[in-house]
Amino acid sequence: MHNSRVSETLDTLIQRYIDHLRATRSPHTLRSYGSDLAQLASTVREGAMPDWLEPEVLRAYLRRFGKTPVTRARKLASLRGFVRFLKTLGHLESDPTEALEAPIRRRRLPKSLSQHQAVELLDQNDVGRTPQRDRALLELMYAAGLRASEVVGVDLEHFDFTSRTLRVYGKGNKERIVVFGETCAGALDAYLQGEREQPSGGPERPLFTNRQGRRLSTRTVQNVVARWARAAGLPPETTPHTLRHSFATHLLDGGADLKSVQQLLGHESLATTQIYTHVSVERLREAVLKAHPKSRRTRTIE
Repeated sequence: MHNSRVSETLDTLIQRYIDHLRATRSPHTLRSYGSDLAQLASTVREGAMPDWLEPEVLRAYLRRFGKTPVTRARKLASLRGFVRFLKTLGHLESDPTEALEAPIRRRRLPKSLSQHQAVELLDQNDVGRTPQRDRALLELMYAAGLRASEVVGVDLEHFDFTSRTLRVYGKGNKERIVVFGETCAGALDAYLQGEREQPSGGPERPLFTNRQGRRLSTRTVQNVVARWARAAGLPPETTPHTLRHSFATHLLDGGADLKSVQQLLGHESLATTQIYTHVSVERLREAVLKAHPKSRRTRTIE
């Protein structure tokens, strides 16, 4: 009986937490957090311990629902965020998740296209029924390292075509400035002068519209990337995020500093950006071989 009363209170607290996050998290993230914490509530209802905050109850939850290291790490993150919220409300004085160990997992390296593959993707002949729009879309994602959700959120007033800069609103609606080159500007101009359908009512002026004049969905962006990648003979797992990874990788390969790439990608932590540095090891090796006086054996002339 005690567990039932606790779980009802827990359900209420979970809902308050999700409502608290609603202004700063994407719908996808909210669904993930809600699912994780609903599973926590089900564990509490079925558990024998009266105090659901005991580390053993939380460990039972992670064992039951965290089948892989990646899933377990995400659910632990959901737990810790929820516990921090409870502490701010004054329901807790200490953090029971401190007793939980994070799973050991290898960080997956991002997949990216080679520079040659990127050229093959973007410089191929027209693909599909809206080639100008799709080419402008691809050029902008690769030129500025945009997420699919960011590129569909771009409005015309976000652009400064004179300086070739763009205001982007990323995760948590955080604003950053990105830049794009002449090739991208040319593709955008061709699209604006040609295929773009005027927005169908409302105050918004989305850059990329469908045939009904409505803002594109991220699903459409995914389909465009897949269609053009298939036509160029690129790997079937090429996605919008592949273009973002390629943007970061190719900048580092070209000598850009990590801090600049971090700012362009909109990463809060430099550690998040550092995952891209592995792809530039060959560039660093070449720099050492070329510049360091002891990098090659030299023959002594007698």
